Amino acid sequence: MRVGKRLPKSGTEISVHFKKAPAVLFNKDFTARDQNVLVIRIQPDEGIALRIQAKVPGTSFRIDPVKMDFHYGTSFGKPSPEAYERLLLDAMSGDATLFARRDEVEQAWAFIDVIEDAWQEKKNGPGLFFYPAGSWGPEEADGLLARDGRAWRRL
Repeated sequence: MRVGKRLPKSGTEISVHFKKAPAVLFNKDFTARDQNVLVIRIQPDEGIALRIQAKVPGTSFRIDPVKMDFHYGTSFGKPSPEAYERLLLDAMSGDATLFARRDEVEQAWAFIDVIEDAWQEKKNGPGLFFYPAGSWGPEEADGLLARDGRAWRRL
C-alpha cells in the first residue's frame, strides 16, 4: 500500500499483479513481456481494468497485450458522486453506514499511537522519511520494493 500527501496524482486503486506465464508455452520458447494485471479503480474514475497478454489468433506465435477497461461514468452516462458528496448526502439523509463509530476511531488511534511512539523513540527503525511535495514519495520507498526486483505502479 502506498499513501502520501501532495503526491503528483490523487487516486485510490487496487492492482493485482499475476505471476508471469511459464517460460515454455505451447512447446515454444516464450518469455512474457509483462504481467497480467487487474486494476480496481475506487476513486476517481471508478471502474475496472484488466490487462492480459494474449496470443494473436492464427498459426504464428505472437503475444500482444490486450486491455479491457470499464468506466462507470462512460458506461452509465454520468460519473459516480465524489467520496465527500456521497458522505454529505448520507449525513443529510441520516444514513450512518459509511461513518466510523467512536470506538472504531479510538481503536484506530490507539494502533497509530504505538507506531508514532516508536518513531519518536527511533528504536524500531530509521524513523520517518520525508519527500518534496509533488514527488512520488521518498527514495527509500522505491528502495523497499527494488530489493525484491519490484517497482511501484504509477497511477
